[in-house]
Amino acid sequence: MFKNELDLVPSKPGSYQMYNNNDVIIYIGKAKDLKKRLSSYFRGKNSGKTAKMISEISYFKYIITDSELEAFILELNLIKEYSPKYNILLKDDKSYPYIEYTKKPFPSLRIVRYLKVKKHKDKILFGPYVNAYAARRIVNLINRLYPLKKCPGMPKEVCLYYHIKECLGYCVKEISEDEITKMETEILSFLRGNEKIIKNKIIEKLEYYSKEMNYELALELKNELEYIEIVLEKQKVEFLNKENIDVVNYYFDNVYLAIEFLFIRSGKLIGTFNDIFTVTDNYIEEVETYIALFYQKKEIPTEIYFPEELNLETLKSVLKSKVLTAERGKKKKLLLLAKDNAKINHQNNFKKAQLKLERTKGANEELSALLGININRIDIFDNSNLFGSFSVSGMVVFINGEPAKNKYRKYKIVLGKNDDFNTMKEVIYRRYQRALLNNEELPELIIVDGGVNQIRATNEVLDALLLDIKVCGLVKNKYHKTNDLIDGKSLESYNIDKTSNLFHYLTRIQDEVHRYTINYHKQIRSKGSISSVLDNIPGIGNVRKKELIKAFGSVKNMKDKSINELAKHLPLKIATNLYDFLKELD
Repeated sequence: MFKNELDLVPSKPGSYQMYNNNDVIIYIGKAKDLKKRLSSYFRGKNSGKTAKMISEISYFKYIITDSELEAFILELNLIKEYSPKYNILLKDDKSYPYIEYTKKPFPSLRIVRYLKVKKHKDKILFGPYVNAYAARRIVNLINRLYPLKKCPGMPKEVCLYYHIKECLGYCVKEISEDEITKMETEILSFLRGNEKIIKNKIIEKLEYYSKEMNYELALELKNELEYIEIVLEKQKVEFLNKENIDVVNYYFDNVYLAIEFLFIRSGKLIGTFNDIFTVTDNYIEEVETYIALFYQKKEIPTEIYFPEELNLETLKSVLKSKVLTAERGKKKKLLLLAKDNAKINHQNNFKKAQLKLERTKGANEELSALLGININRIDIFDNSNLFGSFSVSGMVVFINGEPAKNKYRKYKIVLGKNDDFNTMKEVIYRRYQRALLNNEELPELIIVDGGVNQIRATNEVLDALLLDIKVCGLVKNKYHKTNDLIDGKSLESYNIDKTSNLFHYLTRIQDEVHRYTINYHKQIRSKGSISSVLDNIPGIGNVRKKELIKAFGSVKNMKDKSINELAKHLPLKIATNLYDFLKELD
């Protein structure tokens, strides 16, 4: 297989890309020796996920680099850009919350999320906090105990916070530097690990409220004291001397890899992150790739500890941090602790991960086999008639068996009547004409939530755009449950076992697109959202919308007006459409 192509591959470092017969990249890797690595795929024996990937390869490409490090960086950039189905993809790429203390112009405390943490002389960050709820609760508590600035901007008069003694009145009063410094010292001391300060402060306030017989506030603070003690109990083991480090380890068995991150701040374990996934290539290299991708959107501490078998020099160059390992002492114990946690995660979640794989990628592969095509991406459409006169549509996307929510799209339909056929034509045309113009990714399969009528509308538009994409329809029974998958060409129903993973997968797809479209429908018809309602009236643009909002203020006020009163601000035909639309809101 690929003998002639492999003979031409150089024995140099670089990144390689595997393509399927739809010209979609399904895997990206790196190698110190491209010829040796690529040959290993096609000349040796493979099993599991790797064998499945190889069965889908139609051709490969490669880019040579000057070094293994450059190949690694190129691989990371390409994975980030293309998100191939057989590469490790992070289950959680959001940034973690931090507690940010701002010194100037006024002392304040808030929760922030940064993709990349930047140092600022007047701001101090604490975290990351894996438990966002705990971070928010700590910030709320400190804001209650100390009179920090809480409101945005600079009001001309003191607000409620000043009157309840939770603000010093920075907007109108001169505050002494000593008063701010004392408060700041205590807050920062607590956030750096001195829990006694806040506990004593809570007890002091609790006693004050009890003496004042304000038992409601006293009970609230008692609950906060108990919560703080629980949080501190979980962090009570001091591993190191006030150091900020991350410790990373993994456990591999039976083609599944579990990885564990320990976040240690001020010498205390403040949180962990773990993941489990199947691997396609060398698991050591997959660990290194995962780590590099993980830290692209996370704070990189001054020191990170890894097991010695990883390529520490490469990780050091990519992460631009102090990368270390440990052979003894407390940090060796931390590495073993991370390993133990990874192993426990593997043991606890191995069967769950297998089951999830069967229900997602496995079901997607079942669908591919049923339709006779390799499916990576599915676009699913649903229409919702708004009050019988106006329509909206939603598109959800599933990639590799899982929803890709960042690719979901909403559509406001221009048609002024209830017409499923032409509504589907409009949304399909808008979606794929734009995709062609912008050279966007196309799906291997389009599923419409509906029967023959919607399928014909979709095929008509695809034919006009010269697109050859498989189309199917999902039909519900009289109980509004998923019932049949209809082929877009023969218009015949497929015979699918209703207890199978595939059938449950199709049900999930149909439920998801319906949920997404109906939620959009509800947002628009919200009686309090005048702007959203006006967006659905043909002929009302931004200028007329602003005039109507200024004239009437709310949907309720507009509903009480006659056509003639509305026509003072609109052409008669548009005013009539608006009047009819508002009447149907009831």
